[in-house]
Amino acid sequence: MNKQTFTALLQSKAGLAALSLRIPAGIIFMAHGAQKLFGWFGGYGLEGTGQWMTSIGLEPGVLMALMAGSAEFFGGLFLLLGLLTRPAALTLAVTMGVAIVSVHLENGLFMANNGYEFGLALLAVSVSLLFSGAGSMSADHWLVRQLSR
Repeated sequence: MNKQTFTALLQSKAGLAALSLRIPAGIIFMAHGAQKLFGWFGGYGLEGTGQWMTSIGLEPGVLMALMAGSAEFFGGLFLLLGLLTRPAALTLAVTMGVAIVSVHLENGLFMANNGYEFGLALLAVSVSLLFSGAGSMSADHWLVRQLSR
């Protein structure tokens, strides 16, 4: 990837608006990823999450748990920092799409029935950040300024 393409990937005219999406979404994604990877916040860690993923047909379960947990934890961290926001948002959007289709869709919309409304909200935030980029208060913005010197 050349410098011009990399700069285009990082550039954003979103101003501060993206920050209002990045911070809460980053925190939520990191917390859910930490549940899967480390067993924090009442999660089951890789082994427990892997067993559950195997039980719903996502195999190999531990690898799927590692992939989903890493996407959520590190993708969330990148959103918080505003670092490589578009690639992180794309990864998180795909992760939410898989979660919606493989776990929640059959339960309908509402969370009370383990439905897809929360996943859909996180998918919408991820797609929004994919389109808008990180905004002016971000590591991406800082990197663009450094690269344009």
